[in-house]
Amino acid sequence: MGVGIRAAGPGDRELVVRLLDEAFQDDPVSGWVFPGEEYRRATHHRLMAAFTDIVLADGRIDVTVDGAACALWLPVPAGDQEQEGDEGDDGKEDDGTDEAVRLREAVDPANERVEEIARLMAEAHPAGRAHEYLWMIGVTPDRQGDGLGSALIEHALRRCDRAGLPAYLEASSARSTKLYERLGFAFTGATLDLPDGGPRMWPMWREPRSREAAQPRSA
Repeated sequence: MGVGIRAAGPGDRELVVRLLDEAFQDDPVSGWVFPGEEYRRATHHRLMAAFTDIVLADGRIDVTVDGAACALWLPVPAGDQEQEGDEGDDGKEDDGTDEAVRLREAVDPANERVEEIARLMAEAHPAGRAHEYLWMIGVTPDRQGDGLGSALIEHALRRCDRAGLPAYLEASSARSTKLYERLGFAFTGATLDLPDGGPRMWPMWREPRSREAAQPRSA
């Protein structure tokens, strides 16, 4: 039986924040941004809420109908202005640093790593071609390994293929790169290594597949 998937709306905000908070408590990147289990459990959800609000406003969140998993997708236009540098209200170029500062101030003002991770990911993000960005995918811990994450990604990749759009993500573990490779993603060739002994991330890119290439071949 297939996995039922629907688009989330504003009424799903609490569900999505809870799913992401639970799913990423033990993630190496979350552990670097919020070191210490007690501190992370008290603060991590604020960052997940900020991400959820951004994607509810500007992107798409897919959730399984049973509420056990979600995926956050953000459309990135061609010539991505944040990556190329655009002008702020004062006429100066904004390279994404201002957004990183605002994120830190909203989530955890004394935690410079919130700003740093946002800035580093923005700098590493490929610019030029329009694409869909898989920002986060979260599965409730007791359902991990059931194939829900793969189903959510495949659901969105079918949209990408219909639209002729590439997709991009950052894998936060070597293990997860294997899943993404099976779904057609390839390592871009340059890892993102977080400072101060932080974990490594693997940027990955997927070209859209033609309708013919996406169809399984009959024997």
